[in-house]
Amino acid sequence: MIYRWTGLFHTIAMTERDPSMPFDISAFLETLTQRPGVYRMLDEHGEVIYVGKAKNLKKRVSSYFSNKDASPKQQAMMARIHSIDVRVTHTEGEALLLESQLIKRHKPRYNITLRDDKSYPSIYVSTQQSFPRIAFHRGAKHSAGRQFGPYPSASAVRESLKLLQKVFPVRQCRDSFFENRSRPCLEYQIERCTAPCVGLIDAEDYAEDVRDTLMFLEGDGRQLIEVLACRMEKAASELRFEKAARYRDQIATLRTVLERQAVHGEQGDVDIIACALQGNAACLHMVFIRGGQQIGDRSYFPAIADTHERNRILQAFIAQYYLGKPIPREILVSHEVKESALLEEVLSSQAGYAVRLSAKLRSERARRMQLAVTNAEHALAAKLANRQDMQARFLALGEALNCQEPLKRLECFDISHTQGELTVASCVVFDRQGPVKSAYRRFNIEGIQPGDDYAALAQAVTRRYRRIKDGEIEPPDILFIDGGKGQVAAVSGALSAIGVAGIRTLGVAKGPGRKPGMEVLIPAESKLPFMLPSHSLSLLLIQQIRDEAHRFAITGHRQRRAKARQASALDGIPGLGPKRRQQLLRQFGGLREISRAGLDALSRIDGISQQLAQRIYDSFHEQEN
Repeated sequence: MIYRWTGLFHTIAMTERDPSMPFDISAFLETLTQRPGVYRMLDEHGEVIYVGKAKNLKKRVSSYFSNKDASPKQQAMMARIHSIDVRVTHTEGEALLLESQLIKRHKPRYNITLRDDKSYPSIYVSTQQSFPRIAFHRGAKHSAGRQFGPYPSASAVRESLKLLQKVFPVRQCRDSFFENRSRPCLEYQIERCTAPCVGLIDAEDYAEDVRDTLMFLEGDGRQLIEVLACRMEKAASELRFEKAARYRDQIATLRTVLERQAVHGEQGDVDIIACALQGNAACLHMVFIRGGQQIGDRSYFPAIADTHERNRILQAFIAQYYLGKPIPREILVSHEVKESALLEEVLSSQAGYAVRLSAKLRSERARRMQLAVTNAEHALAAKLANRQDMQARFLALGEALNCQEPLKRLECFDISHTQGELTVASCVVFDRQGPVKSAYRRFNIEGIQPGDDYAALAQAVTRRYRRIKDGEIEPPDILFIDGGKGQVAAVSGALSAIGVAGIRTLGVAKGPGRKPGMEVLIPAESKLPFMLPSHSLSLLLIQQIRDEAHRFAITGHRQRRAKARQASALDGIPGLGPKRRQQLLRQFGGLREISRAGLDALSRIDGISQQLAQRIYDSFHEQEN
């Protein structure tokens, strides 16, 4: 072994060995230390395929080779290991920092990696100049002047610059443009600049605008309004009414902006991180609050090679995202983060002040988190529907199922009901461009024993595929059924009964623990179920079409149930008498709008308490299958 110091971290690197010699794991483990550190697993080409950290290196690395219940990902990874590098650190916190650095540098195949690693934009003010400029900036921090940010996106910076230009006419032009003007530019004509380039404003008045701009960027908007109000009163008392009118307009604009951006109940710097997960695809949606004001939001899509829990994804994302960036004092997360105490310790050490991770949220914060989760789910759904990705998934599915011809059309059926009542079956269609919503169909199931999903599927498939037999619609290449052997047998029997043959049918059953990525596929023509790799594009496509069928079925069932209960939807709710029912209907305009209302909207009605609003909400949102 070779020992060397590299800055903060004490490194142990393996000696060079003959590539033709097998990796002697027993000999390696005998010499491995029990101190904290980071391990890198390399393949035969020297490429880093996995990076991990450990409180006890020997115990953690040994677990990979003694785990008899390893996941498919771990088995595939272990088969590729050709050597292991180990770096010892003083503490587990240092190991976490080093792990994040190495993951961002190498982007190993089997790690959760944050793919968007470009620098984040900020607002730069050249305070060192006689007539400072305010500008968009991305990259290393300037040695002179002041910098505000980072902002979540370039559009957020440009929107802020546009707003600042309306309120405080500080120049935003380049120095080369500023230094070579002989007359005012268009920005002066539209009152977005005071033309310091040609001397139409003196340095003192211009410096006042710059100070106001800095105060606003520092988050002191309320204090700035007080300052401007004092200036307005002084200008009015001195009969400088034009000046007073300008201050009045600035105050009005600032109040509008602050009311729009203000986050109720928040004063300092807070980040909100919500995680949405579908199969092996994840979205982290972040909301940025600075000085009690929301400055923007952004969605991130980390690369994930295998199925992970949301808390594990959040942990990996936070460790990588905040590396080398300003950190707020509080980070709100949608799920409890593994090793949260260790993360707080590392982030606090990096920031220089206490940083807290909070998952148990209440009141306004809980509602903001729920909105962030909704945005994450929508962003992930849009990402999965990307047409380019869909092409690759169709190709991967065709290869995985050994199809002789390219797949062009897929269909999937699902059933939804509430304790057997008002059963609805759904059929969704995907082609190589994604969901074909014009071809979606729902079937109201009648004449069966309540709760008999087999009979419901058989009825829906019979009604659908009679039209295919008659040539009215195009048959699918593969028919997916959300269910196990019983559902597949019922569908196969229904197809045989109407004389439809040649359609490949696959059941999609929940795997062990109902975990995404562990789905079992059940062919109709064989009694041998099989699984696809959890990180494969083919399985991701199957999960997507299965989930879409489930969503479409639930939506149809809710609509059918709402119609059936329209006459008495509000009857029987404890505490909701005739007067309050009438008031609800008058305020919302009907039952449909009441059913769509959230808890906040319901509780704002006079006489509707938070508890009563919850009962009303629950009456329209009972659990569906």
